[in-house]
Amino acid sequence: MAAPDGAPFLPRQVAIDGYGDTFFHFAGMSHAGSILALPSGIRGWAPVRVAEIDAASLAPVVVDAGAVELLLIGTGKDPAHLKEPLKQILREAGIRFELMPTPSAAATYNVLLAEGRRVGAALIAV
Repeated sequence: MAAPDGAPFLPRQVAIDGYGDTFFHFAGMSHAGSILALPSGIRGWAPVRVAEIDAASLAPVVVDAGAVELLLIGTGKDPAHLKEPLKQILREAGIRFELMPTPSAAATYNVLLAEGRRVGAALIAV
């Protein structure tokens, strides 16, 4: 599945139905690779490891900053850290964030979304 011009695959926020070796399922669809799940929709996300996250890859999150209280960053299979300049970008946008392995991030995202929280997820495929 491919969305044209960086457009969301789905222009609304939904739960992550499942994930596996390099893919995610949501709303009856499947995507190979990392995803952003934001209030503006779910879209593919370029980073395949935390070291590849940069300001450009966080730009859609910053655009949705008013609608995202907490961003869960799924780091793949293992815990990881975000570079300080990227943390500052999120802080300046008023977005709290937590990094955790992707399986935990996807599960936490689903719980918080079901509770009606203003949550987003940047999930690196495992």
